[in-house]
Amino acid sequence: MTRRDWSELPTAVRAAIEDQCGTVTRAVLPDAGRNSDVSATLHTGGGHVLFCKGVRLDTPRARMHRHEAQVNSYLPLAVAPRLLWQVEVDRWLLLGFEHVPGRHADLSPGSPDLPQVAATVRVLGDALTPCPLDVPRLAEQWARLAAWRRLAHDPAAEPTAWLRDRLGEFIDRERRTFQALDGDTLAHTDLHPLNVLVADRARVVDWAWSRRAAPWVDPAFLVLRLIEAGHTPEAAEHWTAATFPAWRTVTDETRTDFAVAVLGAWHHMFRVDPGPQRAPLVAVARRWVAHRLGETVNTAPLVSGIW
Repeated sequence: MTRRDWSELPTAVRAAIEDQCGTVTRAVLPDAGRNSDVSATLHTGGGHVLFCKGVRLDTPRARMHRHEAQVNSYLPLAVAPRLLWQVEVDRWLLLGFEHVPGRHADLSPGSPDLPQVAATVRVLGDALTPCPLDVPRLAEQWARLAAWRRLAHDPAAEPTAWLRDRLGEFIDRERRTFQALDGDTLAHTDLHPLNVLVADRARVVDWAWSRRAAPWVDPAFLVLRLIEAGHTPEAAEHWTAATFPAWRTVTDETRTDFAVAVLGAWHHMFRVDPGPQRAPLVAVARRWVAHRLGETVNTAPLVSGIW
């Protein structure tokens, strides 16, 4: 998806934004982000700085942005930016957030960012349990997807032998995960480094995918992001268990079930929309599943959804 520059926005949209924040003197586009039609750090004539993102209302992403606006007021102020305003104009939905300074988190082994990220995720888990508002359940979302069941009936998907031979087992593990995921925490579910900004502390942005789930779900997703950042699966699991009490309550069987379910979901999404960011994620999930099952992983990249 190609994001629009400030100058490319309709006149009515720019006017509506400036009605909220004042005359925009400079708009700086972020170097990442895929879910908005426009996103920019806006500098105004009054010296204010804020972050604005928006989507056209005739796209599926509008629902995600409405959801993000809905949950924002329930997030801890110390670790999530506050929504300042929301406006609809000319078939656009626009959100203005307080500007959060910082750089994307470094999750690599030995990174000084890891303690800050851990502290923030613990704050979120404590503050957002019980879930403070009515939002969709991650368990129900994954149950509707039933990714491994879909992949098992997809003749074009050709996983490696150790995966193909376990399709029945993976469908069962995925089904068990649907129950294990259910809980009463508002989980972010998308804690990759682009959504964590680090300065004096770590702050979490982009809550469009947040769901009601078990309290261990965000730590579980962090295992995958640690592997992606260069940790071995064993080291990623050890760090997560040492850092998050909720993850220590999860049985080995449930951890394996979750890893398998994530692999199925990410592989299915790659099959549907093979964007450049998806293949590496599938490879990361495959490494974790292989570790959980004691298998030797096939490190060949995905090509057109085929292993």
